Amino acid sequence: MSDMIFIRGLTLHAYHGVMPHEAKVGQTFSIDLDLTIDLSEAARTDRLAHTVSYDQVVDAAQRAFSAKRYKLIEAAAGAVVDAVLTKFNKIAAVRITVHKPHAPIAANFGDVGITIFRTRKA
Repeated sequence: MSDMIFIRGLTLHAYHGVMPHEAKVGQTFSIDLDLTIDLSEAARTDRLAHTVSYDQVVDAAQRAFSAKRYKLIEAAAGAVVDAVLTKFNKIAAVRITVHKPHAPIAANFGDVGITIFRTRKA
C-alpha cells in the first residue's frame, strides 16, 4: 500500500530529556507523522468515514506525547505510535520523526532526532 496521510512540523512543548533542566524548563519538539492508510475508498466516495480525521490524529499524538515525562524521545515517540495505531484501525503503519532542536549537545547542529516506523500487528 502506498497511500499516506502526513502531518509535518507539529510543534509541542514538553519536558522530555535526561538532563535535570530539561525536566524543569522543558523545550519545544517538532513531530512529523506519516500514516500508511488505504485511501482508495475515501477518494472514490469523498466521505470522511473512509479515512481518518487529521485533527483527531493530532489530538491523539499531542496527548500521548505530553501525557508523561520521558527521559528518551524514543519512548515518547513510541507512545505516540502506540496511541495512533490503537485509536485508528484504518491506519496500517506509522512513521514518526521527533526533532529535538534544543538538544543539550556541545556542538552546532542543524537537526537532531529519531525516527520510528511501526506496522499494525496482525
